[in-house]
Amino acid sequence: MFGETFSEAWQQRYGELPVADIPDLAPFLRHRSVRKYNCDPVSDETIAALIGAAQSAATSSNLQLWSVISIQDPDRRDQLAKLSGDQDQIREAAWFLTFFADHHRLRMAAQSHGVDPDGLDYSEFFTMAVVDASLAAERLVVAAESLGLSICYIGSLRNHPDKVADVLNLPEGVFGLFGLCIGWPADDASEIKPRLGQPAVWFREQYNRDVDTSDYDGRMRAFYESQRMKGDVTWSMRSARRATLPQMNGRESQFEWLKSLGFLLK
Repeated sequence: MFGETFSEAWQQRYGELPVADIPDLAPFLRHRSVRKYNCDPVSDETIAALIGAAQSAATSSNLQLWSVISIQDPDRRDQLAKLSGDQDQIREAAWFLTFFADHHRLRMAAQSHGVDPDGLDYSEFFTMAVVDASLAAERLVVAAESLGLSICYIGSLRNHPDKVADVLNLPEGVFGLFGLCIGWPADDASEIKPRLGQPAVWFREQYNRDVDTSDYDGRMRAFYESQRMKGDVTWSMRSARRATLPQMNGRESQFEWLKSLGFLLK
């Protein structure tokens, strides 16, 4: 569906020619979020293979502090869509997966051996769970895109964690991090979104505190306008607004909810 060359994808990301042409890496640069899917099914066998790819990702100390739930029931999908900003792609994608930081499984294993897993109370173990889940999900995404499938991450799964927990029957020690839509794209209208120039994120030897994002603001103007958004509201302005309390969509209470689940106690 998406066939940009390495050079074409690079130019859409950075607004300039690449320093080298590495065709084998073109699929990685072509990534985009897709929110419109056709009705073609994706087999259980394919999803099982993709979960296998996810489980093959690196995991801290082989603790595997993550889990995933697939939701195919239309009513349950509708409930989760409403809890996640009412996004139709959750209802329409061939598969909808939800990824979790999961301490429940390890806690049960420890207790079965008479061990008190008191380390789970510390923030480091929550960090490990988030990293594990993120690595697993992205490994799955790369594998899915290699098959021609498309995806869309759903961060708004965190808007109402208590209600999501009810819908999915989550035990203590399990927290929903994000959802993931998977399916065959309905068309090729989705664009590659520009990214910050590499000097803004890749520093040599020490951190650069004086990063200039004005070039990126300029490149994003055309992208915003192509998406029927206001081009005069720059990336810097949008990002600044996104970092304000009114834009947190209920997630400002997340810390207390995490503590109630047994995370981040120390």
